[in-house]
Amino acid sequence: MKKYDVFVIGAGMAGAAVARKCAANGLKTAISDFRPYGGTCALRGCDPKKVLVDAAQLHEQFKQHQGKGLQGEQSINWQQLMAFKDTFTDPVPEKMEHSFEKAGIHTYHGTVSFVNESTLLVGKEQVQAEKIAIVTGARPRRLSIPGAEHTIDSTDFLNLQELPEHITFVGGGYISFEFAHLAARAGAKVTIIEHGPKALKHFEQDMVKHVLQASKDAGINIRLNCEVREIIRAGDGYRVSVSNQDSRTEKIETGLVVSAIGRIPEVEQLQLGKGNVKHGRKGIAVNEYLQSTSNPRVYAAGDAADTQGLPLTPIAVYEGHILASNLVKGNKTKAAYPEIPTVVFTIPPIASVGLTEEQAKQNGIKYKVSSGDARKWFNGRRKLAQAYAYKVLLDEQKGTLLGAHLVGPHADETINVFALAIKAGLTSKDLKSFPFSYPTMASDVAYMV
Repeated sequence: MKKYDVFVIGAGMAGAAVARKCAANGLKTAISDFRPYGGTCALRGCDPKKVLVDAAQLHEQFKQHQGKGLQGEQSINWQQLMAFKDTFTDPVPEKMEHSFEKAGIHTYHGTVSFVNESTLLVGKEQVQAEKIAIVTGARPRRLSIPGAEHTIDSTDFLNLQELPEHITFVGGGYISFEFAHLAARAGAKVTIIEHGPKALKHFEQDMVKHVLQASKDAGINIRLNCEVREIIRAGDGYRVSVSNQDSRTEKIETGLVVSAIGRIPEVEQLQLGKGNVKHGRKGIAVNEYLQSTSNPRVYAAGDAADTQGLPLTPIAVYEGHILASNLVKGNKTKAAYPEIPTVVFTIPPIASVGLTEEQAKQNGIKYKVSSGDARKWFNGRRKLAQAYAYKVLLDEQKGTLLGAHLVGPHADETINVFALAIKAGLTSKDLKSFPFSYPTMASDVAYMV
């Protein structure tokens, strides 16, 4: 039986960070994944999604500038766009495996499960490890209704070779909205069905309302307080039964149903019980060092671990480095979570960092708000922004930033300025006095505070 100092389960960005750091410090290290190496972000999430969304944003910009210096016909060629996306994703698994081998990391392919607290079954082979790092990420949550087998998930959508005339997204979170905006610009009719009263419920609702209006302007039909009851095959497409808050049922004819109701930790195949690894709905139970609370040999990070970190790739990689440091040096480094910006890449994007107003109220913090509509500002006008708004929360006494919420052109980039300001403890006076390069979108920050 092969024995390792560290065995890493999951070959995404976080797993790669753990394996490389351990190997670089002389630990005999192995890594395995039942999927192609690369993880969600590089293969099934952030990266390929952004390649596709960029094309949709360009399409929208061209459309907005018709008669204002641009003219002519243009449209999205879905097959060509998918082929371009593949140039980013296809090389990743081989490149990553080669980099592992070059670093002296043993590579495995296949499902991993616990045999006991220190032994793993990797495919059909058993291995032992002094330390085990679980960084398996998350997978799409499955619908539990009649006809759920007819749905596809976000991974399937990112590999669609043809776009149907009508697409129905189940769930009102960031995946549905990002893909809906993409599909609408590519020529599909789109419906989003959300069971609750709010869409993008984790974002500042004052900003979300602008996204909802932009979505409607793009032809996206948003149905709140509606529950999908059943999906049946109907000819070349599907018939979706939907009930609203008045318990009335209607049928939606659609060519494709995408389930986007959230993600859950990818741990069910690990047989954690056999490894004495305590876990719950949010993932593996870990202490402040990212060590299992029940099996000290085991550590976990990213979406597979129950931590305070947001389910974002930068957080997973950050936790991966913390985890690796504790494997190499012993438990000396604790995870401390900075303010991390989050973005929904709709058109325009919505971005957030720090506290929402509701959270500030719940925490009893004394704050003041600076907010407004910036469409008539110079940057809003030159971008022909359909939506451009901001809401910034400031500490009432200190003037430091508590939270920032944006919607509009390049909000995904501008939010990083606010994130750095919060981390550095800058005040509104600091930002107002800073000579930003002009005319950039970031230069508007001085007016937003």
